[in-house]
Amino acid sequence: VGELAGTMAMVTVNLHAVTSWVGIARLFAVVLSCIAFSLVASTGDFEGSYGTWCMFTWCFCFAVTLLVLVLELLELYPKLPLSWDDFTSAFSMLAALMVFTTSVVFPSIFISSPCSSSKCARQAVATTVSFLCFFAYALEVGLTRTKPGDISSFLSTVPGLLKVFEAYVACLIFSLLEPYNLKAGLQWCVAVYSICFIITFLIIIFTIGRCLTYMPCPLEKMLVGYNTLALMMYITATVLWPFYSFQEGKRPNTCGRNCWWDKDLGVTFLTIFNLIAYLVDLVYSTRMVFIRAP
Repeated sequence: VGELAGTMAMVTVNLHAVTSWVGIARLFAVVLSCIAFSLVASTGDFEGSYGTWCMFTWCFCFAVTLLVLVLELLELYPKLPLSWDDFTSAFSMLAALMVFTTSVVFPSIFISSPCSSSKCARQAVATTVSFLCFFAYALEVGLTRTKPGDISSFLSTVPGLLKVFEAYVACLIFSLLEPYNLKAGLQWCVAVYSICFIITFLIIIFTIGRCLTYMPCPLEKMLVGYNTLALMMYITATVLWPFYSFQEGKRPNTCGRNCWWDKDLGVTFLTIFNLIAYLVDLVYSTRMVFIRAP
């Protein structure tokens, strides 16, 4: 009983966690994500993989953001065996990407024109609220981004945020891949997506888990080498994927809404997005190594 009372006495309330600009942005994200999934749940129309993804995104972001607020409010996060700044930076970036994707996917799948029913109105409001939730997470990313020259929290820097972006885009690519036998060129592209995703994901996990000290070389130099390799691999994928995927020409007239041609086109654009991300990542990583802030 004495130990329990001592532990409770040590718990303090940090009001700055909810009164700072970052805290206010998180409060808005919690409220808006809750409104979004509540409105969609009230319609009962969120079946299928896309609907499940949208509901998962809102619920997941709501739960984790609320947990972050509670841990910071009670100042319990220092007891966790992880880099808190890196974790919150990575999560806010991931949440912004997930909510943005959901805000685009949900209306394109579930809202049809003309929108005149009460159900459609609730779906439209949920979409608007979801976009506002994205802006709340984007604001948090901007507020917590580390200033140039400060690499104490790697995932708060531009290269760190790009690592989250690259991993997320790779996940989107995996979701669009069709489960059929690929040609040799396409198999190489899938290998590129997989290898780069695994290494990028490990960098994120090692950073959050404070395991970077066990690496045999400095993180900045390792990132330059890895980003150079990833950039060259993505250049080959950017060329080979559309070359082998669209040999039959334009989109078949018999293709429906869930058409393989559309998915291959989506993979093409996402590959280009990641190519640009790795290029920008390489530029910033090179500056971190060779151009030191005074």
